[in-house]
Amino acid sequence: MERELRIDEPGPRDDSVPAAPRRQRRGGFAATYLTPKESIPPLAVLVLGVLSFAIPLGAWAVLTYGGVIDPFTLPDPGAVISALQYMFATNNFIADVWASSSRILIGFAISAILGVPLGILMGSFRAVQALFEPLISFARYLPASAFIPLLIVWLGFGESEKVAIIVIGCFFQLCLLVADISAGVQKELLQIAYTLGAKRRQVFTRVLIPASLPGVVDTLRIIVGWAWTYLIVAELVGAETGIGHVILAAQRTGFTDQIIAAILTIGILGLITDAAFRLLHHLLFPYVERPGQTGSRAVVLARLNPFAWGR
Repeated sequence: MERELRIDEPGPRDDSVPAAPRRQRRGGFAATYLTPKESIPPLAVLVLGVLSFAIPLGAWAVLTYGGVIDPFTLPDPGAVISALQYMFATNNFIADVWASSSRILIGFAISAILGVPLGILMGSFRAVQALFEPLISFARYLPASAFIPLLIVWLGFGESEKVAIIVIGCFFQLCLLVADISAGVQKELLQIAYTLGAKRRQVFTRVLIPASLPGVVDTLRIIVGWAWTYLIVAELVGAETGIGHVILAAQRTGFTDQIIAAILTIGILGLITDAAFRLLHHLLFPYVERPGQTGSRAVVLARLNPFAWGR
């Protein structure tokens, strides 16, 4: 007869680490939709996304078609759509859209090329942070629009002045956000790399940078939205093309429907750029479940090959 194992006796050793059991949620509306950091059904995501646009659009239609608000103050949706069609067909609005988009592309690219490396260095090396962070923290509070008179004196009314506004508005914010992402990389990843024989340069290039990239791409998605805001401010002064110029010209002539049409165009362009960055994030980092640092541990640990450091 086999001897029974006493409770206080150690059982057979099991080196495997059991996975943490997933907490089962009870049914009900609150448990399904109001549990923090838990997913909801895909259909619910689609319905809620449609409602986020349908509710303001419905309120706009009720207020305008119902005669609650004067048409000059707030044109109805049909008038805005007609104005947008007229702008594209008659006023060559597509040229203004391209002018604004090209300025965004250039200014945002300059900010990213300069800001992302500097931000990663600031978040990774205390000496770099001590050198640059005080000045950048000071400069980020300076409103970009306040530089317009000086930039006109220095650069004139050409494209350089408008691109410079975008760079000033995006660069300093981008540096600090990227630095925060780089500083948030788990220190244990660095210790694992050192244990496996990595050198300082290899830890920086093969651990810190890969672990920071998912958050950097998501930060760029946010910054490009700020770029559109600064662009319109720049185009309101001394511009002959661009969406901001169209808004100012429509304000002078009293065409509020064209103003709203131009504003909605900016929103549509912003959604397109946002979707492009989301797609890029998904393609480059499919292991990341949510925007930010989630999943960076997995990709870095996959790179920690003790036989690969000398390659």
